[in-house]
Amino acid sequence: MAANRGDADTIDVERLASSIKVSMSKYDLFVSPNRSIFKTPIALSRHNKNAYIPNAFSIGPLHHGRPKLKTAETIKAKYLQGLISRSPDPNAMLKDLINSVNALEREAREYYAELIRYSREEFLKILVIDGCFIIELFCRFVYEDLRAENDPIFSMAGMVEVLDHDLILLENQVPWMVLEHLFRKIMVPKSDTALSQFAIAFFRNILAFPPIGRSDHLRDIKHIPDLFKKWLVSSIKVDEEKKLLSQWELVSSATRLAEAGIKFRRSKSSNILEIKFENGVLEIPLIKIHEHTETFFRNLISFEQCYPNSDAIITSYAILLDNLINTAKDVEILCENKILNNWLNPEDAVKFFNKLYHDTYVDHYYYKNLCQEVNSFCQRRWPRWRAVLVRNYFNTPWAVLSTLAAITLLILSILQTFYTIKS
Repeated sequence: MAANRGDADTIDVERLASSIKVSMSKYDLFVSPNRSIFKTPIALSRHNKNAYIPNAFSIGPLHHGRPKLKTAETIKAKYLQGLISRSPDPNAMLKDLINSVNALEREAREYYAELIRYSREEFLKILVIDGCFIIELFCRFVYEDLRAENDPIFSMAGMVEVLDHDLILLENQVPWMVLEHLFRKIMVPKSDTALSQFAIAFFRNILAFPPIGRSDHLRDIKHIPDLFKKWLVSSIKVDEEKKLLSQWELVSSATRLAEAGIKFRRSKSSNILEIKFENGVLEIPLIKIHEHTETFFRNLISFEQCYPNSDAIITSYAILLDNLINTAKDVEILCENKILNNWLNPEDAVKFFNKLYHDTYVDHYYYKNLCQEVNSFCQRRWPRWRAVLVRNYFNTPWAVLSTLAAITLLILSILQTFYTIKS
């Protein structure tokens, strides 16, 4: 029943104001600069929900306790047991790890955009078990002698591939500073290799990464997806000039570019982002398309979209590939030039690239200059005519012979006509 003006006059303003204050007090207006682990926005996750949620292993608090992920808790516990068992005093080692992470507990909470409702002890348990599991996993991957004969991950087909998916998820993370802290406690002075190098070694089968070298130049790593982005970006020169969305210059598809005379060549670079254009040749590093590629790109793009003031170089890369690949013919061109290593059929590969960056926002397109150079080349007439001639008349040895024969006959006919008229 609708309230009349008289009812409105009887509202208890003091009680309502108090209720609103209580509601406001539930939300902390302070936003930590560490906040970097986000739940994927619905606008992005609706395109492929499975690309953002773990299949078997929960890492961190956001998916902890989900029924279908409980089986993996046994594996994580076994890995922790294996890790501390190599210590002279396993019980003391475990207590030392707990105490060391306890000092970081409050800061670790600030990394999560979602409110963590676990108690201090519950949250510490998650950080210690999950953090040690990741470190032990990386160590067993690098040092095969650490693996038991019946290792629950490395002796079971497909388990490493499951972890390739689960450990790259933005929602499924432990703060990197916690991992670094545990790593120093566990490894020093056993190894002078950085944790980031262990991580890159584990994930090299997912994507083409720059060579593993010193990683001392990487600063303020937030989590595993952030490590990958920093590793890729640190080894290339990016365009720092900002360009608004309405001013972008995009490129045509690979088929159209080939028709305009542009050649495609696989770059020798091991960094997927290092795309170059020079003298009519578009050099693109190897692109691996397999079951985890979409998960990798989607979660890095989600991180760029959620993290405040983040650049958007991964999203820019997805936009560029979407421009280049519109049809199965575009896929074939890139495969023929050994740029695309495609496990999917051409039609599925097209769908993969065409939907990868939907519902994202970018105000700084990192391939702006490259696109301008490509478009400028395409506007010149000679490359386009030359490409048409090659495609229509010189695309096979028989076509070359037929064309030359036709030209020869034409010349002979002209000469015969000339001499007939002259005589």
